[in-house]
Amino acid sequence: MTESPFPQDPEAPRPPAPTTQPPSYHPGSAQPRLNRPVHERYPQIRPTSGYGDPRIRHTGPGPGAGTEQEPERSSKLSARLALALTVVIGQLWGLTIVVDEWMTGDTGTAWWGAGFLVLSFLVVLGLWALDPKDR
Repeated sequence: MTESPFPQDPEAPRPPAPTTQPPSYHPGSAQPRLNRPVHERYPQIRPTSGYGDPRIRHTGPGPGAGTEQEPERSSKLSARLALALTVVIGQLWGLTIVVDEWMTGDTGTAWWGAGFLVLSFLVVLGLWALDPKDR
């Protein structure tokens, strides 16, 4: 059961055997080099890294974080986003119809469709210009 169903190529290079295992650390190890203080084992960790940094006064977000500060503005922006996405979907649908009509040779309908696309773009531009303080 230990033999592989595929015989190994005798000329293939063999992977090197593991030479040494890293020492297993346990508190109070017999090897003194493993019992050194943390700042000697890891010199890149300084006393000012993280929680010991005197510049850090408060951790985490401030008071009121995660609560909606202006629910009216949020609902207004959500409604605008829904309206703009509806217009964009309509533009994509219109572009599909215009390209299809243009390819079949009905250029009159294609020009009316192009006018629809320009008009829907102007509607989105008007929605954008409606309330400049939200930008």
